[in-house]
Amino acid sequence: MDRRAFLLSVSTLALSQVITGCGTNQQLLLNVQLLKNSIPGQVVKKFRKTVTQGGELKFTPIDQLEDLFKLLQTWQQPPTNQQKEWTSYLPFNQNQRSPTANLVTLGDYWLEAAISQELIQPLETKNLKNIGYINDKWQQIIKRDQNGKIWGVPYRWGNTVIIYNREKFQKLGWTPTDWSDLWRSELQNRISLLNHPREVVGLVLKKLGKSYNTENLNQISSLETELQALNQQVKFYNSTNYLEPLIIGDTWLAVGWSDEIIPVISRYQKFAAIVPKSGTAIWADLWVSPVGVNNDDLAYQWLDFCLQPHISKQIALLTKSNSPIQDNMVMGNIEIQNLLLTNAEIFAKSEFLLPLPPAVMKEYEDLFMKMKQS
Repeated sequence: MDRRAFLLSVSTLALSQVITGCGTNQQLLLNVQLLKNSIPGQVVKKFRKTVTQGGELKFTPIDQLEDLFKLLQTWQQPPTNQQKEWTSYLPFNQNQRSPTANLVTLGDYWLEAAISQELIQPLETKNLKNIGYINDKWQQIIKRDQNGKIWGVPYRWGNTVIIYNREKFQKLGWTPTDWSDLWRSELQNRISLLNHPREVVGLVLKKLGKSYNTENLNQISSLETELQALNQQVKFYNSTNYLEPLIIGDTWLAVGWSDEIIPVISRYQKFAAIVPKSGTAIWADLWVSPVGVNNDDLAYQWLDFCLQPHISKQIALLTKSNSPIQDNMVMGNIEIQNLLLTNAEIFAKSEFLLPLPPAVMKEYEDLFMKMKQS
């Protein structure tokens, strides 16, 4: 899923400015491929100061989660003989495979596929000294079998939220609190929605008291009718530019991802955002280890560093996201505290978008296409 196209954070430094190592002849000690803007440069600098041995720490930002998943796939595919023959003479050839990283950012949505395709390996629990700080909510995501194996370490998370224009709603005399408000007549042709079947069909399911991960869609008799009614409210479907129509006034309300919305409500006072009280979708960014990499103490030192409560809170605040650490669940600065799921009841009702069987996924996609054509 692409949820990063409109990040306006000015607090996150470009990691290219803080990649450490005093020369190209130094031994590479830690190679991390991470999602761009998901780790502040200040955090990398602090970590470098804790590393006592010499050597190079390489943190490479990648634009999209999908690109990181493809990297994991590429590292497990043997190069063809033709690639070996030609690229060996071309040191800067774009087709040349990059070295396998020690750790990679992966979205929770991609985790099941990475495990089933044998792209990642479980982490050594005994080496994760700070894993106990993780909130219990994440256990269903990072553990995928009965043996207690940990497949990833979450370092930040967010959710799908509603952002709205305060000035427009002040004239209406009410403010949105839940998904059901999207169907109110005053909002006809005034809404921007994500162009994403799981998110849109999912919010309708949530309105109906169902799960985002419902598989028996054909047994919900009112689902198609509700989707068609919601479509009458929507002016734009877009997963990258859904906020622009709101900013210029073409729409009054939008549904989107919190890390993209928080910078907007921080910059423009006329906008506010809420987490729907019936629950919402949760996303998380995790560290995973590619298959075949022999991670030493330094990789686990980085994982534990990110799990320290004060570091985790800094990551959350500077990247406009939330911390997975227990103590930080109720800690947020003033500008974003309304988007932290401090309400235990709402948090309990919220869900990760879990992988669905291909046939069920096709049902979601078909329903979504039919909805937009109605």
